Amino acid sequence: MPGPLDGFRILEVSELISAPLGVMMLAEQGAEVIKVEPPRHGDEARQLANYRAGMAGLYLTSNHEKRSIGIDLKKPEGKALFDELLATADVIVSNWRPGTAERLGLGEDDVRKINPDIVYAAVVGYGDDGPYADRRGYDPIFQALTGYVAAQLNPEIPIPDLVRHAIVDKATAYTLAQGITAALLARERGAPGQSVRVTMLDAGIAFFWPDGMLRHCMVGDDVANPMVPGERYTLTPTKDGQIVFWASTAEQMQGTLRAVGRDDLANSPRHQGRALIEPANMEERVGAVAEGLSRMATRDAYAVLVEQQVPVAPILSRAEVLEDPQIVHNGTIVEATHPIYGRYRRVRPAARFSQTHFELTKPAPLYSEDADAILEELGHDAEARRELRQKGVIPD
Repeated sequence: MPGPLDGFRILEVSELISAPLGVMMLAEQGAEVIKVEPPRHGDEARQLANYRAGMAGLYLTSNHEKRSIGIDLKKPEGKALFDELLATADVIVSNWRPGTAERLGLGEDDVRKINPDIVYAAVVGYGDDGPYADRRGYDPIFQALTGYVAAQLNPEIPIPDLVRHAIVDKATAYTLAQGITAALLARERGAPGQSVRVTMLDAGIAFFWPDGMLRHCMVGDDVANPMVPGERYTLTPTKDGQIVFWASTAEQMQGTLRAVGRDDLANSPRHQGRALIEPANMEERVGAVAEGLSRMATRDAYAVLVEQQVPVAPILSRAEVLEDPQIVHNGTIVEATHPIYGRYRRVRPAARFSQTHFELTKPAPLYSEDADAILEELGHDAEARRELRQKGVIPD
């Protein structure tokens, strides 16, 4: 069955994670995506991370459901081919540095001369102008600038640390996908094609803000700060490891005490109602629970906290994530086999639609593997394609 975005064509000229992942989300919802990659090696992600038989893991995870064609946009014939594709597209997506699109003749004004109603979507690092605009920006740099690193502070080891995955890249991807969908919806309702510009710096702050900047959302010296949820992102030691729990209601807080055999405290007036969050009572409860869990094996602590209906989880390794009973039950991770690069895993989209269910079928493409099919659709016969290859416009 066609997905909810069936019938929309997206032309993508982006690399690495931020824009490709956002476009992949739209492809997984049924949009047709033609990924135009630079000559020789294609998307830079093809050269990074684990690699087998022409496919790199980083490229694999952000490019399912797309078709790939390599075009040298610096050659006049390559630019002409791209213009042909532009005329057929609903959306163009790039993540070039400021000024690159204009140098290639693909700035918004240039594109609208070919396709006036197109949604012109672009990801930039710091912004189109300003003191940092010309700098190269990558996820760890934006983590440092937007508060993530400062928030990764273990009180036992008071040294900030990076979030060890590309969280700002992925926040940008989700922002981009939502922005493109909104622009397409507006166009369907009669608005003209418009630009969607996502700045990674801004997307990173926006994603961090709701809880990460709680202490800074109200301005003034008269704001009380009895507790900030982000400060409870801690690991609690057990006899043989660590565990994570989150007790946010009175019943759950009392449940943590019962889990470690401290019914006396759970039934005490000091741990009932509003008294629960009095600093001295909080300190008593937290200390009692920590001491009790430190004497329990992780398996036992997990079981008893589940029994007490306290939100809790063990610390799963990456390999254990693949085997978690709920994740397996949900069918979140699927495995398939590609005829060239072999077995691979992918994650099913988190948003699942009841009436426009799209069957995921196309794995991430090898470099320019769809060139002939795409060019044939544009009317370029075998001889024309041979000439383009001889001129180096498309790869052999």
